[in-house]
Amino acid sequence: MAVTPDQLLAGSGLLQSYAASEYQRAAGIQEQTSYLLKARDTLAVAEVRADMDTQYAEIQTGRMLKKAEIEARNWQIQGNQLLKNMRSTNASVRARAAASGVVVGEGSNLGIQQQNTAATMRDLAVTDFNALAAKVLGFEDATAMLQSTQMQNTLNLYSASRQAGQYEQAGAASASRGGLLSNITLAKGGLEFAKVFKS
Repeated sequence: MAVTPDQLLAGSGLLQSYAASEYQRAAGIQEQTSYLLKARDTLAVAEVRADMDTQYAEIQTGRMLKKAEIEARNWQIQGNQLLKNMRSTNASVRARAAASGVVVGEGSNLGIQQQNTAATMRDLAVTDFNALAAKVLGFEDATAMLQSTQMQNTLNLYSASRQAGQYEQAGAASASRGGLLSNITLAKGGLEFAKVFKS
């Protein structure tokens, strides 16, 4: 039995349908691959950013703590200077009293020394408090920065994970759509082919 031109045309059409269906399937897989790469890149970039933000926060908190330590030390130095000045002033009062023939441990010179000592102790309490406050506030600021960075990193990674999941779903839908279109194209070509050989 000889093959008619219509049958050759139908066979050619079937081959074209097969080629088109494979192209659609490949296009769906290619689109899926593109989405999967976007998903992977989204997560990778988010993780790198989180690492860099954490490193930056650790550097900044280290600086904050060092600054607080230096500030506390400066307050301690001021307190030591207050004590040194107090001793110097009280020694000067005693020396003047002794040079004037006044009893050193009595009278107005003792009152001056006591007032000087009391005033210095009040000022010393302030410098001690400021030194402690500098340490505590520096520690609190550093801790707050680290906690804030960790929370932001968690949110960013969660958001990236959700976006990556959406890319993966879109990729799966693309592959599925490509497969469905491929099957439809192949079925349509097969029907056209069958019509020619049926008649």
